[in-house]
Amino acid sequence: MEKKALGKGLDALLPIRDQVGGAPSQIIQQIPLEQILPNRHQPRKEFTEGDLRELAESIKHNGILQPVLVRRTGDGFFELIVGERRFRAAKMAKLSTLPAIVRTSSDDQSMFLALVENIQRRDLNPMEEARAYSRLMTEFGLTQEILSDRVGKDRSSIANVSRLLTLPSEIQKMVESDQLTLGHAKVILGARGVDAQRQLARRIVQTHLSVRDTEKLLVRLRDGEKRKSRGHRPKNGSHPYPEVEEELRKRLGTKVVIRSRGRGGEIAVGYFSKDDLSRIVEVILS
Repeated sequence: MEKKALGKGLDALLPIRDQVGGAPSQIIQQIPLEQILPNRHQPRKEFTEGDLRELAESIKHNGILQPVLVRRTGDGFFELIVGERRFRAAKMAKLSTLPAIVRTSSDDQSMFLALVENIQRRDLNPMEEARAYSRLMTEFGLTQEILSDRVGKDRSSIANVSRLLTLPSEIQKMVESDQLTLGHAKVILGARGVDAQRQLARRIVQTHLSVRDTEKLLVRLRDGEKRKSRGHRPKNGSHPYPEVEEELRKRLGTKVVIRSRGRGGEIAVGYFSKDDLSRIVEVILS
């Protein structure tokens, strides 16, 4: 897919907040469920059966409180843009029609709105959120700064969640299945190397470690790696402030190492990209 030019191509898709909710003046139509097709670009792949049944029960008693957003397909049918969960629950509730707002929308606009609507959901899995950010940035040429403005999310949060995509697929699946929380995943990112990340993730799941206990474990593992690589215990002052390192790592969301140099020393702060560097500088200067 050809990337949209920043600004010019983006104006056709925005303002996002108005489009996702639908303008108050738009007409709500009752469309037969059998004429509505799922969104081909739906970024969310997993829908919990229990949650859908709860929503279906609510719909039976209260109806659909917010209309879905659809577009015409040109053959008498409509394709969902926003509202996949309501659509599925309405089917469970055996409704015959669904309240909807019909919008003229291209494939790109439909995908864009579906991605943004999913990002704004409170129950979105961190991996789904990370993939949505990635698609918005790669397929629409957005920077983290523009994305932050358009979806109402802090840029550092977008950067931190996006980093989850660098984790091994095995760990990503653990996050998707709720075996690991976002907090766990952020700590795992600090482990050196894929093998160390996998071992740490498995240990968290097997021993049910909290995020705080995981942070402490990672510190011990790093200290052990250093002693092993040097063949002896470090000299006094060579690793003087592990607690300070951890505080800085949590604050900056990246790897931080403090090294002794005579009476003084140095602080090394790692970053993963130009955007990540900008985020870290922003945090330091704030």
